[in-house]
Amino acid sequence: MENQILSIRGMTCAACAQRIERTVRKLSGIGQASVNLASEKLFVEYDTATLALPAIKEAVYKIGYEVVEKSNSANVTIPIGGMTCAACAQRIEKAIRKLDGVTGVSVNFATENAAVVYEPKKVRVSVMKDVIEKAGYQPLEITGSDFVDEDRARKQKEIRGLWTKFAVSAAFSLPLLYIAMAPMLTWIQLPFPAGLAPMKYPLLYALLELLLVIPVVGVGYRFYTVGFKALIQRSPNMDSLIAIGTTAAVLYSIWNTWQICIGNFGAVESLYFETAGVIITLILLGKSLEALSKGRTSEAIKKLMGLAPKTAIVFQAGAEKEIPIGDVQIGDIVVVKPGAKIPVDGTVLEGYTAIDESMLTGESMPVDKKAGDPVYAASLNTTGTIRFRADKIGSDTALAQIIKLVEDAQGSKAPIAQMADIVSAYFVPIVCVIALLTGAAWFIGMRDVEFALTIFISVLVIACPCALGLATPTAIMVGTGKGAENGIFIKSGEALETAHKISTIVFDKTGTITEGKPTVTDVLAVKGILPDKLLQITASAEKNSEHPLGQAILTEAQDKDLELLKVDFFNSVTGYGIEAHVNGQTILAGNRKFMDENNVSLINFEGNSDRLAEEGKTPMYVAIDGHLAGIIAVADVLKASSKAAIENLHKMGIEVAMITGDHKKTATAIARQVGIDRVLAEVLPHDKVGEVKKLQGEGRKVAMVGDGINDAPALVQADIGIAIGSGTDVAMESADIVLMRSDLMDVSTAINLSKKTIRNIKQNLFWAFGYNVIGIPVAAGVLYLFGGPLLNPIFAAAAMSLSSVSVLTNALRLKRFKAIRQ
Repeated sequence: MENQILSIRGMTCAACAQRIERTVRKLSGIGQASVNLASEKLFVEYDTATLALPAIKEAVYKIGYEVVEKSNSANVTIPIGGMTCAACAQRIEKAIRKLDGVTGVSVNFATENAAVVYEPKKVRVSVMKDVIEKAGYQPLEITGSDFVDEDRARKQKEIRGLWTKFAVSAAFSLPLLYIAMAPMLTWIQLPFPAGLAPMKYPLLYALLELLLVIPVVGVGYRFYTVGFKALIQRSPNMDSLIAIGTTAAVLYSIWNTWQICIGNFGAVESLYFETAGVIITLILLGKSLEALSKGRTSEAIKKLMGLAPKTAIVFQAGAEKEIPIGDVQIGDIVVVKPGAKIPVDGTVLEGYTAIDESMLTGESMPVDKKAGDPVYAASLNTTGTIRFRADKIGSDTALAQIIKLVEDAQGSKAPIAQMADIVSAYFVPIVCVIALLTGAAWFIGMRDVEFALTIFISVLVIACPCALGLATPTAIMVGTGKGAENGIFIKSGEALETAHKISTIVFDKTGTITEGKPTVTDVLAVKGILPDKLLQITASAEKNSEHPLGQAILTEAQDKDLELLKVDFFNSVTGYGIEAHVNGQTILAGNRKFMDENNVSLINFEGNSDRLAEEGKTPMYVAIDGHLAGIIAVADVLKASSKAAIENLHKMGIEVAMITGDHKKTATAIARQVGIDRVLAEVLPHDKVGEVKKLQGEGRKVAMVGDGINDAPALVQADIGIAIGSGTDVAMESADIVLMRSDLMDVSTAINLSKKTIRNIKQNLFWAFGYNVIGIPVAAGVLYLFGGPLLNPIFAAAAMSLSSVSVLTNALRLKRFKAIRQ
């Protein structure tokens, strides 16, 4: 099975999304198909042996929508100087086309530009420029940004187009509304031209209204082309409701204009041109505001995309050269100076600096970097100049992976969205039936065509399911985007929803609650030996050891600038310790059994040894020439945030468990320090899954937090898998949520974000459902039956537009969410 994300153009409401989903799911070989209205993406899983991608695109196209597929090719426009005729353009075109990796080229003599389609992995823009120069022409600097996000540019163009349409529509519909209403509002006595008085010059009055409504209908043509096409294919959507309602108003008004023409002047009182015009204008206003709000929901993606620099300085042929970011290749030596951004992922070769990686981790403190350390695209170099080797470029960089992760999450559906999807699928056809029945009922009861038409149009217009379709995806887009800003990457809408139900969190101990590396915590020496002297002698003996405890002691001595002594002999005794000759003295360092075998008495240090063990520390005994010299305790120390993070989870009513392969006594000591409720000790890696299953068997919703390869199966088994970002790629791939900062406080933040997002979704759904439950009966004339007001179609259009905007505005409140910090 293969997964694809396709961009869809032309959707206007939840019914459109449902229609595309139903069509694609009917195709043979489809495993899953999900459409997100807010992000305009189709997420499809299909069997390549049974179904080809073009067939999916064709199916979507046939029902009236456009599929835009991502391409591996890049486009660049190179301005060229020195051309004098069309033959020059042909010459340059041929020269560029010969390059391996160029798939298309067009040189325009009039604009003096070369538009090139090429594969960045095969050819660089700099090579194209060299070819142009060799042909005798001058390649100029590329103006503008050729790396601007296409989707952002498209949406901005769409917003501009909608505002233009609204402006045109308003320019004609406002005078239309005035002309229609002024003669009726006699008690206000609004100024009105005597030559247009409807009772004296009815035909002129009707024709003027008709002329004014034509441009409004023209700018709203899409409602009709899409709406009637969907209706013909028996999949009506929001556009269908608007198209039917306004068409009925316009056609009825044209019929009455004809009646005036043949002498029935009373028909001038039955013109509804202004209703159609104002409805289209108000809906275009709503769509413009909606597009603006939808654009803001994806700001997290835009911010991430805008982080990467446009150029890079590479070291080529003994000199520094600035090239476009798309021209950097794996293995290039990249130079980054203070204040500049890292262009691609790589490994530092020379130099020392501090880099602000907050765009990845959410952590504001810069991270020190030296030779051998990794650097990531879009992070900011703050102090020194470095040279690094480019290891990952383009879509392989950490930034690109994060953008994809956030895009996938924003495009996915939460289980709570299924209810809205089911309702939306049946909603529009039901509304059409309700509108017809209520219109017919009022006509039969009152024998008044105008009244029945008003009811019919009002029901159609007020019942748009836009708010319903936007309720869930917009909140998920803002929620996952806000998480990304804080270094918390939630991979799907389902994970975001499930996280708020968690009742038990299981933490792996090593590398999650603890730092994951042993550190010297205590140096206890016998009388007559200084602690630093004991540490110096032991570190010298451990210099040739590869054991983690020995390396911890060596690191501690180096941190204290203790000079290592000469070692004449070294022997490692597996499972016990080491023996070495240091400055003519015999040194033994190891566990209790090692001391017992070498007849070293521990009687004076028994109490200290037990106390250290109870604190979760590993005591290493050191003997000099057969006599105990002291104890050096080593422990995998707690992370600074562990205790506070667990206290936070307790405040949220969540039980906390710890799982480890350590001895129960050591595990219990660690648990006691941080306040863990349940200890699962001496658990082998392959048994972690079983422990998670046991907790789930108790009816608990379980989250597993880990960082190692051996945590991956448990992360998958848990209801929510949370990986620490500093952990392995396997753990991160297996998890539902990734914490880039390796700070356990972010576990609380992720769960809190889930709770706030789900609450927001429920609010959106409540208002979207509530709006339709109240709006449709009012539009159908229920209040009028009991002496109340009748809903004018114009107010119905305004209410419908505002419902979508209110749902989007409510979702945007999540932008105020604040992460929990220590």
